[in-house]
Amino acid sequence: MALPVKLICRTGQVHADGTCSIFVQYCCNESQKPLFGTDVKIPPTYWDKAGRCISERLPANHGDYNELNDELKRLKKIVEDIVTYAGLKKIPLEARAQFAKTHFSPTFDFNDIETKEKEAAEQQETEKKNRINVYYQFDEYIKSKKRKVSKATLTVYGNVKSHLLAFEVFRGQEISFDNFDFSFYEDFVDYLTFEHIHIRRKTVQTGLKLNTIGKTIKHLRGFIKDRVKRKIVKPIDLSDFKIPEEESDAIYLTYEEIAKIYQADLSEHPYLIEYRDLFVLACLTGLRFSDFSTLRPEDLQRDMLYKKQEKSDHWVIIPLRHEAKLIFTRQFRDRIPELTNPEFNRHIKTIGKLAGITQMIKFSYKKGNQNIVVTKPKYDWITSHTARRSFCTNEFLASTPVELIMKISGHKRTKDFYKYIRITPEEAANKIKELWLARNDMKLIKESVTEMELQYN
Repeated sequence: MALPVKLICRTGQVHADGTCSIFVQYCCNESQKPLFGTDVKIPPTYWDKAGRCISERLPANHGDYNELNDELKRLKKIVEDIVTYAGLKKIPLEARAQFAKTHFSPTFDFNDIETKEKEAAEQQETEKKNRINVYYQFDEYIKSKKRKVSKATLTVYGNVKSHLLAFEVFRGQEISFDNFDFSFYEDFVDYLTFEHIHIRRKTVQTGLKLNTIGKTIKHLRGFIKDRVKRKIVKPIDLSDFKIPEEESDAIYLTYEEIAKIYQADLSEHPYLIEYRDLFVLACLTGLRFSDFSTLRPEDLQRDMLYKKQEKSDHWVIIPLRHEAKLIFTRQFRDRIPELTNPEFNRHIKTIGKLAGITQMIKFSYKKGNQNIVVTKPKYDWITSHTARRSFCTNEFLASTPVELIMKISGHKRTKDFYKYIRITPEEAANKIKELWLARNDMKLIKESVTEMELQYN
């Protein structure tokens, strides 16, 4: 039985030069009849419909009819061979038209089809591996989050990926989605606790703090759950991926200490003045570094700062104290200095030292089953985030309603807000005493003289 491949001339579609194109047609089925171009064109009068070839009457100026017919037979044979090959490979009938279109060309070499098939299979295998590759998927996950989270959170995602890569190198075994079980969790946490080497440090330091490890596990879980939810990987049991955490030690600065910093004599260090003023502005507004370092003149309206927080994408409106307004209008009304967080942290430690914030402070943190104790002067504990923590704590101690403080700080949950409050047990006791005095003068019974007092007298 003849193959459903034939030569046709579209005599009804005449070009401007009076010629028509000749095609090879593959009649795969009623709906699929693809055409394959031959680059042969003749006047329609010289097409032999019965013989499906060019008539011997073709004028010489259009070419030699024998040579043209030989070329048409060659191209028709290419299509026939491709269709035959598709049948031998048991390619479904409905897919053979596309298969022929993919592989046909006027310069086709039948031997190339095996090479093309092999290359296509290798490409499919590579794409399949990429689809289930942990790091490829992590990059895709980060891309999907770019318009939903802050730059700082994207950086955290990148750090999690870096930790996975470092762990992979450390244990000398490729990490795949199949690895994410309890044994992996234990080994990964152990590596982060004792073996992970900090990069960009002058001296070699190993091991991360417990809360940093907890943040890594938290975001790793979020990534895996997202990939499972999108049905990219099969469901993974993460019930044993606990998030380790401990209450972090951190300082806050009292209003008296903030005033000492604001009034510090920096005449011998004039380059520190704008860092000092920006830090004090942050202490009086509760803004994060990512927000107070990107303030613009138009953010000040009617003695209020209007700022959209980068991390939470939440608008806050902050009234300015006298000193804060003075700093903003005098120092930063036209320009906020461009600076990095590490640079800022380094300079404000120096400023804190010059301001006499030298009280020795002892903090501790967990590393495995060890309790690491670190003692440093208070100025050495100051970071850009100290400003935000100081604002929340000072306003809390001043009895400002928590709900109002949260409107300025941008906290959405009370639980998160209270993590910022840093007061000593003595400060807590004094605060309670102050409330009790205001409530009933520290007495249980309101009468001026109780029977018990009379007995003691």
